[in-house]
Amino acid sequence: MDEITWNDFEKVELRVGTVVQVDDFPQARKPAYILRVDFGPEIGVRKSSVQITQIYAKDELLGRQVVGVVNFPPKQIGPMRSECLVTGFYREDGNVVLAIPEREVPNGAKLG
Repeated sequence: MDEITWNDFEKVELRVGTVVQVDDFPQARKPAYILRVDFGPEIGVRKSSVQITQIYAKDELLGRQVVGVVNFPPKQIGPMRSECLVTGFYREDGNVVLAIPEREVPNGAKLG
């Protein structure tokens, strides 16, 4: 594992946002959703492709708060332009469990 400095970590903008829309992403190579996440008035709503269809249904994602990296450059994923990275942890079976705040916080709150 490569070590990073505190200054490296401070460059990563990890923010909380609320999922406001969930769509299927049939053009993705692996099953995925397109999430629209509201990161508050300063950042706004951002789109992200997430491969979490195996353990999350669309209706359970809507309204859920998630943690995302909001300062990566946009990335083209097929016909969709991803504007943030929604974070999660890999399980032993390869599925991703979302990283979520333990209690509700304001959209846009920064990990500190």
